[in-house]
Amino acid sequence: MNDRHIDDRPDDGYTPTTTHAEWGAGNPRLRISRDDERTEFALEADVVRIGSAEGNELRLPETDPVHATITHDDRDEYVLTLNGEGETNASLGVDATHTDESSETLRTGAHFTAGPWTFVFARDEFADHGRPYGGRAGGEYSDQPLQPPRPDYDESEER
Repeated sequence: MNDRHIDDRPDDGYTPTTTHAEWGAGNPRLRISRDDERTEFALEADVVRIGSAEGNELRLPETDPVHATITHDDRDEYVLTLNGEGETNASLGVDATHTDESSETLRTGAHFTAGPWTFVFARDEFADHGRPYGGRAGGEYSDQPLQPPRPDYDESEER
């Protein structure tokens, strides 16, 4: 068995980078469809209200006035709150980060409905396992140092 540790590697002058992406990176968007209609909507605002009411960021006929809300939270995640009737491919409910029973953190491929409309969330994904190069425990070496903590996006100048 090899007892060599990552700290025992020769110093080649290379410093590992992190896998943390910039705030809002990954081109977050909704793919929207109904019958033969197809379109995309970029999630550029921190709060996107979806429904038929004037003033919503995304207005669609045949939906409740504010049928759903997508919030870009302080963890750089997009969270769906379904206010009206609809279906999702994930169970809405209490998870580790949200206590609202009608909210869920969206991941690429998550879908939901509002009236006759179907929405699919898409975001280019980046490895962020808390280890250099996006590595994982049990990877190349058994002793992998953690990368710096995830940025505090609340204080980011990018926002």
